[in-house]
Amino acid sequence: MNRQVRHLLTLSDFAAEEIAWLVKRAQQLKHEKIQSRHRETLKGRQAALLFEMPSTRTRVAFEAGMAQLGGTALFINPNDSQLGRGEPIVDTARVLSEYVDIVVIRTAKQETIEQFAQAATIPVINGMSSVWHPCQILADLQTFEENRGSIQDCRVSFIGDGYNMCNSYMQASSLMNFHLTVCCPATHQPEPKIKQMFPKVKYVANPHEAVKSADLIVTDVWASMGHENDAGRLCAFNGFQITEELVDCADPNVLLFHCLPAHRGEEVNHTVLDDPRSVVFEEAGNRLHTQKALLEFLLGTVEPTSA
Repeated sequence: MNRQVRHLLTLSDFAAEEIAWLVKRAQQLKHEKIQSRHRETLKGRQAALLFEMPSTRTRVAFEAGMAQLGGTALFINPNDSQLGRGEPIVDTARVLSEYVDIVVIRTAKQETIEQFAQAATIPVINGMSSVWHPCQILADLQTFEENRGSIQDCRVSFIGDGYNMCNSYMQASSLMNFHLTVCCPATHQPEPKIKQMFPKVKYVANPHEAVKSADLIVTDVWASMGHENDAGRLCAFNGFQITEELVDCADPNVLLFHCLPAHRGEEVNHTVLDDPRSVVFEEAGNRLHTQKALLEFLLGTVEPTSA
């Protein structure tokens, strides 16, 4: 009997128990890498990375992760493929399903990823869209657990743009049962339909109020990919910069996350990412381990009961 094809288009494609297992498996893979031990659980498997937008962490972590587990990865720039000449995304999905074992897509349109997955006969991973960034959340959950234990019932504050990272934290709060406070400018709130999906999220207007007693502070760039030419953003986000003084208002054991790349001098000042409470580079490093665990899980080479 063929194993059912699973996708990660949004974090809710997985149950909370599966997410918890992925985090534990990622920790195990991280420990083995530190010991220079690499299993070939993906030997003979191939991944295609179809990216319409730039990437450092997502791309490198998937390429390196496939190699470390014995597989290979192929990077596809749509402009260098037939997609650039107008081939329908569903046709590309059916063709790639004949060539490789799994596809990672990064695109501005969530519907593009969903259409691809509907036509594909292999697993599809959302490498980031305008709505969700599930791979980053997996790494964030690993980072928090390694530093502070379970995130359940903890207090998390997201400060910044109500875009894909904010949306994904709202989704994660529902799945993993932590308290989330969102602090965005009035003009850059999450979309109403996203807010309706997660009614337990708290919204405040003042960053100092948002971080009070927080166990975790999360931020992101003010201008995500595709929004770089929005000249009014710097004015809209005035007062929302993360500084040491703002972090001081949180719990004494607070952690600071940023999915990177960071624009120092904008959403963060020039020094706070180097503060001892910041674990952003550990967070970035954990992208490798969670994505390796994700590849194993979706390809069925390691089952949760066997790890």
